[in-house]
Amino acid sequence: MLIILALAIVFSLLLALLNYLRIKKKPAGTDQMAEISETIRQGASEFLKCEFRILYIAAAGIFLVLAVFVSFTGAACFLIGAAMSALAGLVGMKSATLANVRVTNEARETRDVGRTVGIALTGGSVMGLSVAGFALLGLFAVYIIFGVLLGQLEQQRITFHANFLSIADIPFTMSVSCYALGCSVIAMINRVGGGIYTKAADMGADLVGKSEYNIPEDDPRNPATIADNVGDNVGDVAGLGSDLLESYVGAITSSMILAIYTYYSKKGASDAISHSLLLRLVGYPLLFCSIGLLCCTAALAAFNLRRAGGDAKKTLDNTTYLSSALTVGLTALATNLYLPQDIALGGIGFSAGRFSPWICAVAGIIAGILIGQVADYYTSYAHKPALAVAKASEEGPALTITKGMALGMNSVLVPVMILGLCIIAAHATAGLYGVGMAAMGMLSFVAVTVSVDTYGPISDNAGGIAEMCHLDKEVRKITDSLDAVGNTTAAIGKGFAIGSAAFAALSLFASYLYALAGEDSASGISLVLNILNPLTLAGALVGGALPYLFSGILIESVAKTAETMVDEIRNQFRRNPEILEGAMKPDYNRCIHISSKGALKEMKKPAFIAVVSPLVAGFVFGPSFVGGLLIGTTLSAIMLAIYTANSGGAWDNAKKHIEDGHFGGKGSDAHNASIIGDTVGDPLKDTVGPSLDILIKIMSVVALITVSIFSRYNIMGLVL
Repeated sequence: MLIILALAIVFSLLLALLNYLRIKKKPAGTDQMAEISETIRQGASEFLKCEFRILYIAAAGIFLVLAVFVSFTGAACFLIGAAMSALAGLVGMKSATLANVRVTNEARETRDVGRTVGIALTGGSVMGLSVAGFALLGLFAVYIIFGVLLGQLEQQRITFHANFLSIADIPFTMSVSCYALGCSVIAMINRVGGGIYTKAADMGADLVGKSEYNIPEDDPRNPATIADNVGDNVGDVAGLGSDLLESYVGAITSSMILAIYTYYSKKGASDAISHSLLLRLVGYPLLFCSIGLLCCTAALAAFNLRRAGGDAKKTLDNTTYLSSALTVGLTALATNLYLPQDIALGGIGFSAGRFSPWICAVAGIIAGILIGQVADYYTSYAHKPALAVAKASEEGPALTITKGMALGMNSVLVPVMILGLCIIAAHATAGLYGVGMAAMGMLSFVAVTVSVDTYGPISDNAGGIAEMCHLDKEVRKITDSLDAVGNTTAAIGKGFAIGSAAFAALSLFASYLYALAGEDSASGISLVLNILNPLTLAGALVGGALPYLFSGILIESVAKTAETMVDEIRNQFRRNPEILEGAMKPDYNRCIHISSKGALKEMKKPAFIAVVSPLVAGFVFGPSFVGGLLIGTTLSAIMLAIYTANSGGAWDNAKKHIEDGHFGGKGSDAHNASIIGDTVGDPLKDTVGPSLDILIKIMSVVALITVSIFSRYNIMGLVL
């Protein structure tokens, strides 16, 4: 297992490096194209530098808290997780800001859609391979240093307290939980900060440039156009990478944690599994994801060797299908060789023997694909729902927004039903361990998923550069066709993220229940949280409301920054009318500064809420209240995330469909209405939805790590 894991890490990061160098060697085009690309790159780098200063302070503070109140090894694992997440985002963004202008130039020189798609996906693959490679590199370090060298996986002794089981008494569980926390904290800050930045710039550019002055998107006369393109990189590349890395790590670690708790809950019982089998169950998620990463590396390498066709969506889909098919086939073989056909597996709920966790992982893959297809159906203008939103724009912005809201609400039920059926099937096949494996399966080919997702913002930037440099309309037509596919792939990627977040949060919640349960050597640990308990019910109600507060703060943050941006753009146009005539260059740096300052200021409150809310609830009301809080937050956030992602995606693609010449085309009343709808949807799909995924996991991890403390020390317990 460790050899395969090491090979997967080396090959993925090596291919990422080769693809980066391949992109770097491509010509950047004209001097003007290179200058604009460099401005975008510098703006994105400057924002990340400022954001990292905040990250250093936050990471240092959490490290000290963990070192003092939890354990030094847990604090060290937290830093490893934070470093891996930050590094993946940084590498991916650097690649994306190199690739954008080279995509534009490829379209300019060749007028070939296939070759242009190739550059965009190659640039995106650096992000995808880095996300999976760095995530597994950190887990490899944690497994070797704390699991093997320090012998945390070999420890047999465990202490059961009066009413709960402290995860501090299972050191490796604490280590991987803190590693996941490090990834989660960085993901929250990157996703929230990047989301506020990109949507404030996008809204400001659209509201003034498109709606008030009727100038095209990415027009160089718009002062916010560079900030808008910078935002694509800090939000949809760096933020996206940290987001899905955190989901990937959460899925793997939750499965590992559940394997350990299952072992200790059955220890001493007649149907208990052996310690050697425990080690294999803990290692199995790493083995599965290692093979998945090798398959993704092979699929992306094969893409490099063949010429992409003219159908961008088909090319991206084929790469995804190839990686998933290879993953399913090779992991079946590995499962047969790695897991023994042990009779004790039946005692922990493995109804299909050693293939039980593999079946659960495959079920997760199927569920992820189905959820992605549902997202595609509701958001792509190739299907009726988004087309209906576009048609409604003929009647004005009120109906555009109403239709989009209805679409988002209607789109929630089917993905939730798919998740529910998959959870039932996974639990029936391999218990709660199987639920964790379903999440892991859904993200086992995350390298390709992120590559395809990152392709979107690279293509979007390429179109912006084409517009700002006044290139031939045929060039913009090619980049727009790539961008339209990128919107659909982004919606599918959000579906994967939401689904995996639900599975991972449920697995972490089960681990939280294990940490609360008492010892019963005859029947094992009973995982019960009484919803009729007033504290639990109250916690569920508060938890259900928390995602709405969180989302409201995010939307308000985007609106505040966008308002400042709108004022700045209007002022520049009023002070210097020559800007609109093209005789004077606008002050792009002012708008970049406004987006950066607003994002860095506004991201602190939602990130603080995510980390602190389970702590405050635990130390005031106790563990039962926190259990209810996690239930309510998870259920509410999943629904809200699906709704916001699909509504926003439909509004965006409805606008693009009109811009293609339908329902009056650009400049028509329908187009103006669709711009309003897209502007409303921007913070929903790119700020709120993705951040909710992280919220439910970071709260679960924080609760899991600190439960051993607030179970004993809480105000409610002292009063009663």
